[in-house]
Amino acid sequence: MNVCERVNAAMAKLYFNYSTMNAGKSTLLLQAAHNYMERGMATYLLTAQFDNRAGEGRISSRIGIGQNADTFATDEDLFSKIKQRIAAQPCACVFVDEAQFLSENQVWQLARAVDDLRVPIMCYGLRVDFMGKLFPGSAALLALSDEMREIRTICHCGKKATMVVRQDSEGRVLREGAQVKIGGNETYVSLCRKHWRRAVEDL
Repeated sequence: MNVCERVNAAMAKLYFNYSTMNAGKSTLLLQAAHNYMERGMATYLLTAQFDNRAGEGRISSRIGIGQNADTFATDEDLFSKIKQRIAAQPCACVFVDEAQFLSENQVWQLARAVDDLRVPIMCYGLRVDFMGKLFPGSAALLALSDEMREIRTICHCGKKATMVVRQDSEGRVLREGAQVKIGGNETYVSLCRKHWRRAVEDL
């Protein structure tokens, strides 16, 4: 094992960077991946297969930057996927966007990849849905991650936004529906807990 490989193995951890909508998760992911590439270290980017707002297999940011990525399906074995990628080409770090869409089993697969393949994995995703409930992938990441970091954004009142509401096409706040619905600023608004409660009429 060379020096680079030894350092990589020592730093191999499962990271979870979480926030609400529009906090800049994808921007931070792309910046971190760029830092590796600037130093000549290969990375492996993954994003949810069904989130194709920027085109299938692409991670993009609201500020206009983007990069192509591999995709994962909800029933895919990510340990095997990462193992095959590392066998084909050395990899300094794995980045996972839209990590809230991982299944609990897939989060365990990522944890095994960190432990057994000795590769750091950095996940970026939402913590809670529009009903204030944890996504299954996020719940598993909160339980299993070695390190966690909250990426902050603000409510219209200036307080930290920790919740998100879903709106219909006419701007009405929805209080029920499927947990997963792909959308951007036209669909979701980030709020502090107090204003989320007001929005969903939790009085």
